[in-house]
Amino acid sequence: MALQASPWRPEGGSAAGRRRRESAGAAPSSPPPAAPPERGVTGREERARRMPPGQASPNAATRGPPGNMGVLRAGLCPGLTQDTVGQLRTRGIRTVVDLVSADLEDVAQKCALSYKALVALRRVLLAQFSAFPCNGADLYEELKTSTAILSTGIQSLDKLLDAGLYTGEVTEIVGGPGSGKTQVCLCVAANVAYSLQQNVLYVDSNGGLTASRLLQLLQARTPDEEEQAGALQKIQVVRAFDVFQMLAVLQDFRGTVSQQVSSASATVKVVVVDSVTAVVSPLLGGQQREGLALMMQLARELKTLARDLGVAVMVTNHMTRDRDSGDLKPALGRSWSFVPSTRILLDIEEGAGASGSWRRARLTKSPRLPTGFQEVVDIGTWGPPEQSPASQGDQI
Repeated sequence: MALQASPWRPEGGSAAGRRRRESAGAAPSSPPPAAPPERGVTGREERARRMPPGQASPNAATRGPPGNMGVLRAGLCPGLTQDTVGQLRTRGIRTVVDLVSADLEDVAQKCALSYKALVALRRVLLAQFSAFPCNGADLYEELKTSTAILSTGIQSLDKLLDAGLYTGEVTEIVGGPGSGKTQVCLCVAANVAYSLQQNVLYVDSNGGLTASRLLQLLQARTPDEEEQAGALQKIQVVRAFDVFQMLAVLQDFRGTVSQQVSSASATVKVVVVDSVTAVVSPLLGGQQREGLALMMQLARELKTLARDLGVAVMVTNHMTRDRDSGDLKPALGRSWSFVPSTRILLDIEEGAGASGSWRRARLTKSPRLPTGFQEVVDIGTWGPPEQSPASQGDQI
């Protein structure tokens, strides 16, 4: 019995962003005298600063704003046609911010557009792009109705997670080689697919996932082959061995998830990434400055998936040794430490040996529970709940 690979085709994702205009005072009658460039200011920034107000950069039309979410384009909202966009661009109005802050009477006269149509267009864009305040009580009610808690299938691990994985959050499992990170991911995927009857997207970047191991976990729960096959079909597997493939997979998933919402049985509730370190670590260190930017882009994609799509994201991370103190610490550094909401450190239980199935799981970061709590976890078997070993919790 084999897992079916995901049918998604990687597509290029779009970077979300909005260019904000800086407010300026009255423009002087003539440009100020040129001043020597300040230290740290690039030549492009210096040329833009010397340019008279209202004059665009010669290649501004081709370069465009840094993001495309706020760029005016046909179909962005009802009433915004290609002709209207073209007329507005002749007057330097290229983004949503440009339009809503402009003098519409002056724009209507210079662009030969209807003033009433522009007012209606601005009203629609404000409703679509503006952020509205929300009080704490409403925010809490929305949180209660939109957040689901998904059990991992390991009782002692659920204790550290405050009942399980939370949708809208990124949970990280950290550990050294042989600590059981992949085994935990397999248990989570099997439990969500079989016990919770929800779909799972499993992104494998280190080759640790095998269908035979998943089948063994499911056989420990049910002898029915049809139920085993049904659970396996709910686990969609994608292999991505570099950061570009992983970004393409996540962006494509985010773009196609709207089609799955129409069918409740097809909705993915958990995204497992095993592991982020395998695709990011080769890009860090030395003179590879783009590695940090790619790592943060991956972090943004994962947090966006969790928050906007209402899924629980679980990632694995390796351990590395601090060059100064020599102590072990999670890989990817301080910049990545702000990505997961919850972090659990797995370590081999003393006396169990490398081949043993007992692991000590310690909570090192959590928005709900005090850090430092730890539980003994048996990752060797994933049997029925009543056969799970009793956890032994203490606080350090």
